[in-house]
Amino acid sequence: MTEVMVGPQAPARSFPSLHREGLVTLQVNLGYRCNQSCSHCHVNAGPTRTETMDAATLALIPPVLEARAIRSLDLTGGAPELHDGFRDLVRTVRAMGVTVIDRCNLTILSEPGQEDLAAFLAEQGVTVVASLPCYLAENVDRQRGSGVFARSMEGLRSLNALGYAQPGSALELDLVFNPQGPALPPDQSALEADYRRFLQAEHGVVFNRLYALANMPIQRFAQVLRSTGELEGYLQLLRRSHRDANLPHVMCRQLISVDWQGRLFDCDFNQQLGLPAAWPGHRAGGGACLADLLHVDPSGAPIQVASHCFGCTAGSGSSCAGSLN
Repeated sequence: MTEVMVGPQAPARSFPSLHREGLVTLQVNLGYRCNQSCSHCHVNAGPTRTETMDAATLALIPPVLEARAIRSLDLTGGAPELHDGFRDLVRTVRAMGVTVIDRCNLTILSEPGQEDLAAFLAEQGVTVVASLPCYLAENVDRQRGSGVFARSMEGLRSLNALGYAQPGSALELDLVFNPQGPALPPDQSALEADYRRFLQAEHGVVFNRLYALANMPIQRFAQVLRSTGELEGYLQLLRRSHRDANLPHVMCRQLISVDWQGRLFDCDFNQQLGLPAAWPGHRAGGGACLADLLHVDPSGAPIQVASHCFGCTAGSGSSCAGSLN
């Protein structure tokens, strides 16, 4: 187990050790370019970022999915849709029968040159997981930028019109909630009911599920908390709220994360902290890369943990699919 400091003082306890189970999901960060700069973004994505996955690394994704019999590809960024190879990758992987998840910020659907994106996602049967940190315009715009809420509603209505989240439709549209500040998410089921009621009544929007995610105390969000003197208090809240019952369900046990350079990490958060995935027989002084998955099954390998991991096990737990219980 590796304990890495993300706050100014040492944590009161170390995070429990974990080992990976069988791989279910390959999560790939296609790059940090984004049309938004959100205050809670743990990858510091934005319009000025230029990091992007090269064609050779992108081409490895389908054979890796086949070699490891992985049935779910989770595409993230930045805005993953801005990668030039996004659509060809989706077509190839969907033709293999693999589920594709697009971590969508919704405003990308109305960016110049992306007007047909929603139709493409529907045509390919892509699952859309869309960030919407609140159902109130003022809160969303405060966290994500002026006018983002209105454009998000426009994006959701366009997806609904194409069949997403409609009765009898296989097109899945899920929303993601993040707290506005250094607090744990509220009860996911109750919050989902509030979202569903308000969005349908006020904006004519429907969705399948809501995922309530804790904000991770790293990168941009940690910088904001440090500037306001709230970082150490938030770290202590996460540690105090840890529940061992959440450990069997954390996402890193069935997922592996790939950064834009093709390097492997146990999760997207470890990726941002530079904690490479532990790997049997990996090169001395270096971590594993995407090509290694063509030949090596990482099941059973230890998972790199640090104090930020309490963000996944605090309270009801938090993962890419929302609360854990």
